[in-house]
Amino acid sequence: MRILAVCGMGLGSSLMLRMGVEKVLKAEGIEGTVEVSDVSSAKGEKADIIVAAPEIAEQLEGHSAKVVAIKNMADKNEIKEKIMEYIS
Repeated sequence: MRILAVCGMGLGSSLMLRMGVEKVLKAEGIEGTVEVSDVSSAKGEKADIIVAAPEIAEQLEGHSAKVVAIKNMADKNEIKEKIMEYIS
């Protein structure tokens, strides 16, 4: 499973998202890779799931991956709930 954590520049909030998603995958025993990307590059990349802030997620509508909007990147429960919807 390939997951992209996306933000505007691929340097700040995407790193926070990556860490949160990696913790969820580890806790749930799910194998996968989590990479970071900026929004422009993400449009051309293949992934199973994309996680991003809501305003970034809107820009990725129509992508072949499931796009998951995360409102609070520091909330592990929100990340877990939304990611597990697509993994289960």
